[in-house]
Amino acid sequence: MSLPTLTRRHFLRHTALLTTATALTARSWGQVVGAQSDIRVAVVGLNGRGKNHLSSLSKIKGVRIVAVCDADTAVLERTAANLAKEGITVKKFTDVRQLLASPDLDAITIATPNHWHSLMGIWALQAGKDIYIEKPVSHNVWEGRQLVAAAQKTGRVAQAGTQIRSGAGLREAVAWTQAGHLGKITAARGFCYKRRDSIGLTSAPTPVPATINYDLWSGPAPLVPPHRNSSKNGPVHYDWHWIYLYGNGDVGNQGIHQMDVARWFLGEPGLPRHTLSIGGRLGYRDDGDTPNTQVVIHDYATAPLIFEVRGLPSKSGTGAPTGAGSEAGSAKTSGMDNYRGVDVGNVIDCEGGSIVTHGYFAATAYDKAGKVVKEFKGSDRHMQNFIDVVRSRKTADLYGPILEGHVSSALCHLGNISHQTGRTAPAAEIAAKIKSDAPLAEVYGRMAEHLAANQVDLAKTPATLGLPLAVDVAHERFTGETAAAANALLKRDYRAGFVVPQLA
Repeated sequence: MSLPTLTRRHFLRHTALLTTATALTARSWGQVVGAQSDIRVAVVGLNGRGKNHLSSLSKIKGVRIVAVCDADTAVLERTAANLAKEGITVKKFTDVRQLLASPDLDAITIATPNHWHSLMGIWALQAGKDIYIEKPVSHNVWEGRQLVAAAQKTGRVAQAGTQIRSGAGLREAVAWTQAGHLGKITAARGFCYKRRDSIGLTSAPTPVPATINYDLWSGPAPLVPPHRNSSKNGPVHYDWHWIYLYGNGDVGNQGIHQMDVARWFLGEPGLPRHTLSIGGRLGYRDDGDTPNTQVVIHDYATAPLIFEVRGLPSKSGTGAPTGAGSEAGSAKTSGMDNYRGVDVGNVIDCEGGSIVTHGYFAATAYDKAGKVVKEFKGSDRHMQNFIDVVRSRKTADLYGPILEGHVSSALCHLGNISHQTGRTAPAAEIAAKIKSDAPLAEVYGRMAEHLAANQVDLAKTPATLGLPLAVDVAHERFTGETAAAANALLKRDYRAGFVVPQLA
């Protein structure tokens, strides 16, 4: 989709100027937004997390929401009308490129589907805007690294939407644990036990609503008709999470939070030495292709990082339907054979006890006997932190630096790549291959019990044993004899007009 000539020239000229301005200091950039002036912000992507962005921004003093952008005009008009009721008048855009050409804008927040995150972030940075970008910050490993490079080259503020890092309680808990109060960490665990129902099975492409510019919605992804039939979410919205063309499954939806927290506790700055996934889309057959049941283990020098996804109920026949996996209806699968009673969150096992998170921002430390040692409490101020740094230009103060967001997003992608390059295998074969790895064997055993409780016969519908991947941490690539297929998934083919530029 082409822009009007004048607008495109302005955007490209402005982008070129910003790209050559990398020598500007943070203080120089700070003069763009005066300490006493309002921060003018636009929100892009208005369903789901976008609603939260609008709500958070509207509560921050000195922030003006000046524009909104969405490829669905029905969503766009509804959002603008709701804002008008609150006395907020905004400009409306369907094409983010036209939005970024506006000189009356300081920052944007990005809450689009995952496949748009990196490209939109790069475009915004090159257009001289600061960005707050939802998790995961990328759809694949390579483009995430280009996003980091864009932030470094332009000197703009780039906050990753890993809001758990803003909680004072969790920040205190991480520092307390790393100080050795519970001894050495033995395993950093994350959990996503959320009911995710089928998104339906179609026999033909699903018509796209007339209000959606599907070319813009697809953006960097292939322009293919949607194949999904959720009665609640329609053929385009939300259920893209469970389709690899656009989303990254629950590993990339919820897992980004829990793996980010786990890596934070470990103090590991980069990717793991090895990665392995076991799981599959089990219990039903639909148009989704990401796992609804999965275990990913990342081999770090400090300790293993283990993440679990369970999208089926605690057992067959339990749990209310959740509207095809919609965010609002994704009830926790309480009653499941979980670990330390955690459905969604983290458990950091240590030699002298453990840290168990509660909600997003609180945690409790226990000794080996299960006695409470210390409690940590806090709340979310992630968007406020972003605005504070937009004013101060002190990027070291960001709670969710884009580099940290990239690394934790890459953990999701590594797990998915192991799955995508793996093969289905009998349960006995999987158990035999992992029996020497005690943490993985324990997690797989609980996963198999959960599937059996949902009447999933792994002999008839076997799980996928992912390809064991060795990682070249410095270059963010895979090594070894089996690396070729995995390396091919580090990057995607981009459509003309929506190509992520190589900056690193």
